[in-house]
Amino acid sequence: MAEAQEVLEARAYVRQVRIAPRKVRIVADLVRGKDLRNAEAILRHTPKRASGILAKLLKSAAANAYHNFEMDPRDLYIHAIWVDGGPTLKRIHPRSRGQAFAILKRTSHVSVVLRQRHGS
Repeated sequence: MAEAQEVLEARAYVRQVRIAPRKVRIVADLVRGKDLRNAEAILRHTPKRASGILAKLLKSAAANAYHNFEMDPRDLYIHAIWVDGGPTLKRIHPRSRGQAFAILKRTSHVSVVLRQRHGS
């Protein structure tokens, strides 16, 4: 049998970002599975607030790959990216007759895994 080759992967996380997870997932779906350079180009031209957050996260993951595992940034691709909900800030909006309506200010936890393409 052939030996199992160790798969190196670089990870980066951003926690408690003050933007709702459903808004970040829209942008994360655009770059999932793409090469690092293509993903950066897509994020640079996507007019969503989450694109700046994800671009910074990808840059951090690429730096982790280069400095920790000596991977070539040109060979990296986004193996996995996911967005989870973080803690929700609860606020109230006063309404008529003494009522109070809830305002939920949602936060996100974003994680990304970069791997190196072999045989490009």
